[in-house]
Amino acid sequence: MYFVKLKLLLSLVIITLFSACSIFGSKQNDTVDDVFKQGNIDPNLVPNSVSYVPIYPYITNVRNPLDVIVGYDELVYVIADNDENSIEDNELMIFNGKAELVYRLAILGATDIAQDRRLHTYIAGRYYSVPDKSINLAAVYHIENLAAGKPKFNDTLKHFACDVSRRNTSFRGQDDIAVKFTGLATLFDNTLYVSRTGPRNNLTEIAKPDNGVLIFNSNGENINFADGLTATQSSLKSAAGITAIATQAGPPQRLSGISTSPNFYLALGNPDYSLEYKVLGIQVSYDQDQRISYGENANFLNFDKTKADRFLYESFRFKQPTDVFFAPDANAYLFVTDKETDSLYVFSNSGFEGVNPPANSNFKKQIIVSFGGSGADGKASGPFNFVDPSGVCYYRRMILVADKGNNRICRYMLNTDIQ
Repeated sequence: MYFVKLKLLLSLVIITLFSACSIFGSKQNDTVDDVFKQGNIDPNLVPNSVSYVPIYPYITNVRNPLDVIVGYDELVYVIADNDENSIEDNELMIFNGKAELVYRLAILGATDIAQDRRLHTYIAGRYYSVPDKSINLAAVYHIENLAAGKPKFNDTLKHFACDVSRRNTSFRGQDDIAVKFTGLATLFDNTLYVSRTGPRNNLTEIAKPDNGVLIFNSNGENINFADGLTATQSSLKSAAGITAIATQAGPPQRLSGISTSPNFYLALGNPDYSLEYKVLGIQVSYDQDQRISYGENANFLNFDKTKADRFLYESFRFKQPTDVFFAPDANAYLFVTDKETDSLYVFSNSGFEGVNPPANSNFKKQIIVSFGGSGADGKASGPFNFVDPSGVCYYRRMILVADKGNNRICRYMLNTDIQ
């Protein structure tokens, strides 16, 4: 019965997707003219035929955007922090493909968002644990029917009760208050990954370290913890100061072809930790007894200079990465935003920086298309510049960046993808 219901749901979703307007609009309009105009005049474009160009309109009626995704329903979901001095002004904003605001919902302390294939939405935020609001703790709000504008809150995951390893422990005061849920990502079967940071990381305790990844099934039950990741030290499987998590599954909705891999990617951007490697691929493996282990992704250790000039696993490649996102299509690019360099970086699924050269190109290496920074005018307000970029996602060859300091959501496509 479950699979019959799932098949029916997916069929309805697919019908909806094909009937919806494109997220980036028609190719035969003024938007495309603006794209090529910007691409021709901006001095920051790489000196070759392949580069990202802006797709207008940007989403500009947001204040301090923290995260952005395109859901399986093709809507754009943005977390906005309207007042950085208060957790009570954070909200979810939903936009259609024309960058029009269609719905908004206040979520206490909201910072991150994800959606699963059932169109259930998860938002990381805070909740008041006492009536007088003197204590707030980390939470993940599980919401249904958001696209319909009729939100139904369902089985909210509340720290520390949602962690099965804490069932025999009591409230830890300021240590529990300091815990944050810093990233959300879902798998093909609606499993939810929640990244977490906090001060308690003693491996001799019964409770799992605060720095790590909690794993929940589709019913909101904590079924695992990513054991084996180093909680405080730099390594190729570190969980020290996680700021974002991503999986290989993502929209558009489809009955087959979606990645079933349990592997995930981490951004380690907490400035409290001095780490050599700050964006990692974590390999999930099973032994003959079906026990799960979490380790480094050896694919990223290939520094083949004949194929690329820069690599994901170069020492100290990133300064303060804020988000990471994996493109769930044939290109399989990995996108990283970095707050300190105000930049967006693009890598192949082998860890080579850049995108594939065009089929008719004589250039055989990955073409570096990463961009950002303060720009020629030093104001960082141009279409290729960012101020504290805080989130990134990818949908049907389009990149969306939460440009926090410029109060906007920027959109880009490779010029080779615009026909």
